[in-house]
Amino acid sequence: MENDLSNYRKTYSKGELLLEEVPENPLELFQKWFHEVDSFFTENETNAMTVSTLGKDGYPKSRVVLLKRYTFEGFIFYTNYMSEKGKAIAENPNVCLSFFWHGAERQVIIKGKAEKIAKNMSDGYFESRPTGSQLGALVSNQSEVIPDRAFLENKLSQLEIEYKDKAIVRPDTWGGYIVKPVEMEFWQGRPNRLHDRIRYQLQNDYSWKIDRLSP
Repeated sequence: MENDLSNYRKTYSKGELLLEEVPENPLELFQKWFHEVDSFFTENETNAMTVSTLGKDGYPKSRVVLLKRYTFEGFIFYTNYMSEKGKAIAENPNVCLSFFWHGAERQVIIKGKAEKIAKNMSDGYFESRPTGSQLGALVSNQSEVIPDRAFLENKLSQLEIEYKDKAIVRPDTWGGYIVKPVEMEFWQGRPNRLHDRIRYQLQNDYSWKIDRLSP
């Protein structure tokens, strides 16, 4: 099988990113970009991000998850701690997050360290979720091999009966991570493939070193 994609072309012309105009803290620029994309490019699921981890087999693996909160400290998402990504983070907390907002012709790449958030924070978010999502966290032993789809649906049906009149408590195997960035790169598409790339690197005094990179 062969499919030649060499004729795929796109012209990038929707914005610019100038070194003299960026803030000193990359989280401020992230917040600005996030709000702009969320407001003006509604075809995006703005909080969808790719999380890349290094597995025990030595291979990197990437998957899309949903960003649920960001602060000046870092980026928070939720998952099963016993999933493939959870086990990879336990082994090596160095991860990469990336956002690609195609409508705005923008990309953000974040290198950082992942750590579990406080249990009460995970409890609070779990309680805010719809009942179906809460039950889903109980149904799925994420990343484990299962015999078929019916296995999940039957387990869900049983739990719906079991918890019909009961509060659903967050399982210990499910909760949040915060990724604390050590490097953030902002990419803005530009004509002729001369894209703007601005990189922030965290210094020992917690200031950020800012550089323009060649595209």
